[in-house]
Amino acid sequence: MSLDSVRAFLAGKAPDIAIIDQGASTATVSEAAQALGVEPGQIAKTLSIRIGDAVMLIVARGDARLDNRKTKDVLGGRPRMLGAEEVEALTGHPVGGVCPFGLATPLPVYCDISLKDFGEVYPAAGSRTSSVRLTPDRLATLVDATWVDICSLPVEAL
Repeated sequence: MSLDSVRAFLAGKAPDIAIIDQGASTATVSEAAQALGVEPGQIAKTLSIRIGDAVMLIVARGDARLDNRKTKDVLGGRPRMLGAEEVEALTGHPVGGVCPFGLATPLPVYCDISLKDFGEVYPAAGSRTSSVRLTPDRLATLVDATWVDICSLPVEAL
């Protein structure tokens, strides 16, 4: 069902974007990068977090880490990761396939500026074996995301 909701979302908003089914697990950043033949930073991971009573999605480059201080300064509180069951209930996507497309519940989406380090990124597409390829700006536009600076890059990526 999750992959179907992403298909329906893309059919309505971006019919030119094809879903890539790798036929292998892309549930982690390293698995996705290996399956797609790209560097881990190009994987656009979607984090499901809660700040106070608000639930939101953060999309960031695969090798970036959520910075608690930056997040508190920008979004007003310390982020808490949601549990797998809550993530699936709210997004309609299983952990490992979470993306900002075709959500079961409307949620605010924030794209970290770290995504802009790449011309193309690969977010999941609602399943643990699927993804899509698009530019960071197109990703943000499709999901009405707000750009934020709330992640830190690994030392070797600086």
